[in-house]
Amino acid sequence: MGILFEDGNFALFRDGFLQTVELSVLSAVFAMLLGTLLAAFRVSPVPALRAFGTTWVTIFRNTPLTLLFFAVEFGLPALGVHLGHLTFAVLALSTYTSSFVCEVLRSGINTVPLGQAEAARSLGMTFGQTLRLVVLPQAGRTVLPPLSSVFIALPRNSAIAGAFSVNELFHVQQTLSELGYSIFAIFFWVALAYLAISAAVNLLFRTLENVLAVAR
Repeated sequence: MGILFEDGNFALFRDGFLQTVELSVLSAVFAMLLGTLLAAFRVSPVPALRAFGTTWVTIFRNTPLTLLFFAVEFGLPALGVHLGHLTFAVLALSTYTSSFVCEVLRSGINTVPLGQAEAARSLGMTFGQTLRLVVLPQAGRTVLPPLSSVFIALPRNSAIAGAFSVNELFHVQQTLSELGYSIFAIFFWVALAYLAISAAVNLLFRTLENVLAVAR
């Protein structure tokens, strides 16, 4: 269990941990933004936007994340798009996660009584204003528990990035394994790190639930 404090391993593990946190936070932010936009498309009165949102969700929810990483890491450079490995990983993770965020938000939007949207329109509000000022604030409260599950899974999904030259926790595990350290000791510390990240995400959403519950 003392491998963390041998031969500079702590610095290696620390950098991998911070890279995992950075990758998870960036992917979560972009997934939330993109997922919200897609949810708006899914409930839009414009057929083309609804079709686009449905197609996006259908494709990316049913595409294995590893395959999506391959497509981004090797497909985009073949098309002349050259970015860093971290950027490619954020793109793959946020694209994949956005489809789940979209469906969670759409389910929350469907819980808001239709009469509220109709009342907003009768006051002259546009679709965008109705969604932003009336529907989403109410839907947001109801979807926090399922949304927390999506973002708790995100750091664990980021482990795939380690196989594509991103120096996160899984990549650290591979490096330490190649150096001959005990696989059980390595997985103990890696699992502990993922547990800490998941606990932090869970605490964040529990806090949001309590704050929004007071505001009701």
